[in-house]
Amino acid sequence: MQIAIHNWMRAETLESTLQRISGLGYTHIEIQGAPESYDSSQVKELLEKYQIQCWGSVTLMLEERNLLAKNPDQRKRSIQYVLDLAQLVADLGGSVISLVPGTVGKIIPDARPEEEWEWAVEGVKEIYQFTEANGLKIGIEPINRFETYFINRGAQALALAEAVGPNCGVCLDTFHMNIEELDMFATMREVGSRLVNFHVADNNRMAPGMGKLDWKRIMSTLKEIGYDDVLSVEFCPPIDRTPANPYPNSIDEAPEGLSKEQLKFLQDHGSTAVTDEFYTMLTQRSIDQLKPYLK
Repeated sequence: MQIAIHNWMRAETLESTLQRISGLGYTHIEIQGAPESYDSSQVKELLEKYQIQCWGSVTLMLEERNLLAKNPDQRKRSIQYVLDLAQLVADLGGSVISLVPGTVGKIIPDARPEEEWEWAVEGVKEIYQFTEANGLKIGIEPINRFETYFINRGAQALALAEAVGPNCGVCLDTFHMNIEELDMFATMREVGSRLVNFHVADNNRMAPGMGKLDWKRIMSTLKEIGYDDVLSVEFCPPIDRTPANPYPNSIDEAPEGLSKEQLKFLQDHGSTAVTDEFYTMLTQRSIDQLKPYLK
């Protein structure tokens, strides 16, 4: 097994991220889902410089991005966004698109369940045609009920994947499973061979090992179902603005290069811009916890 991390969790250049993670022993990156922000040839040069591979990307389903939208033009634009992201991943030699079908932060539906299901299947099938032709995998990702009303559990993601096609997969996330699943280990077994990506954070969304999840059992269950690909670190630390904050140097009061979209995404996840010191500590703690399970 190998290890990746995202680069949407801190305001910094891609090169800064790559320099940090290569020095800590990471092998892969899940690049931020903002295809308009990258020149693939420049990114490839940086990946080669720091000997980091692109594992894939996660869709940033913000604002108008919604495969379940009632408006067909909005659905069309949302599909195109995912296709653009998939093209970036393909250009970078990546493998996986982790896909959240609905807008993150939208918890009230606009249409009947059968309509939304039909739109979701149609939209993901269109993306699936591209990913199949370009050697990529889609992983439908369930996220918790406070971020979406549509796909919250592994069984739901599995049903959508099966409706799309034989190679459509599921991406599971330990943080979300801890909230939504009756038994996360049973869910992992149910998803089984459809698991194409695995996001790791602890129950408090801090780095693995900084909460109460049973990492030994999580890893043994992955081994049981035959998942031997990449563990993708996706902590998103809660921010404490009180005198009880155990990490007083955690908040970056003057982040550079942080777009409004990035900041909104972080704030919607109960976080904000964090300092280099705090971020590096979380990145280090993650790989220290997971290192015994890597190849």
